Amino acid sequence: MQAFVRVVETGSFTRAAESLRISRTSATQLVQRLEQRLRVRLLNRTTRRVALTSEGALFYERALRLLADMAEAEASVAGVAAAPGGRLRVDVPSPFARLVLVPALPDFHARYPDLRLELGVSDRVVDLVDDNVDCVVRGGVLVDQSLVARKLVDLRMASYAAPAYLARAGMPVHPRELSEDGAHRLVAFQSMRSGSQVLPLDMQRGGERVQVRGHHLLAVDDGNAYVAAGVAGLGVLCMPAYLARGHLEAGELVEVLADWRMDALPLSVAYRPNRHVSARLRVFIDWLLDVVATQRLDA
Repeated sequence: MQAFVRVVETGSFTRAAESLRISRTSATQLVQRLEQRLRVRLLNRTTRRVALTSEGALFYERALRLLADMAEAEASVAGVAAAPGGRLRVDVPSPFARLVLVPALPDFHARYPDLRLELGVSDRVVDLVDDNVDCVVRGGVLVDQSLVARKLVDLRMASYAAPAYLARAGMPVHPRELSEDGAHRLVAFQSMRSGSQVLPLDMQRGGERVQVRGHHLLAVDDGNAYVAAGVAGLGVLCMPAYLARGHLEAGELVEVLADWRMDALPLSVAYRPNRHVSARLRVFIDWLLDVVATQRLDA
């Protein structure tokens, strides 16, 4: 049943076998045995794709619930819910990992010593099924409507520049100075989730609201590299305020356009729906909410 469900989720016997850490032959045989036992074809197989039959679609929904009930039953008997263990795969943005998550992990492992965390650190697009990831932490509005998202915090956004940059270019007083024909330049963040496009900036002050595309000579797709470029004096940064705290204290960055406001950036943890939320995933999300609240990332 687990093999069948994973084949449906991944659309491939090969990817299902990889995620279950068994051979493709074993995955195929398991699904065949299930079909023989039920005396019905669950999947239509071609050389290019695997598709559910009408009977398979009905069984898939029931199988999800049965597997979830079985996991709950095993957890209640074995006491796993009280002390979860096993492997948990999580993918988070690189600055969040460096500044928030990794420094807090000693507390997490002290609470849950039997839980093994596999941490992916990236800003790439992660397919939770194909990559066999339990959850992701992402900033912005999640466009994948197939995922369940739980908001962690709304991040305050602000603009910053290095003293060396301001000594050369001066202090900007209006966002239009960051535009293509303006006197200032941005360090651009190139999000892979937006097709590597550089997204415009929306700023407002009182009743005035402007949208700036920005003039840039450098675009990066990693958060840590983005901050480093600003500290190096390569342009103005627009980013969550928590990323700038240490650099402000060290005198490496200065807030600019402080009287202009940008919309807050939602930070969320997302996972697959129609799937049993395991005890290990549940305790991780609850712990993460506590960590984010303690760090005051919205300030």
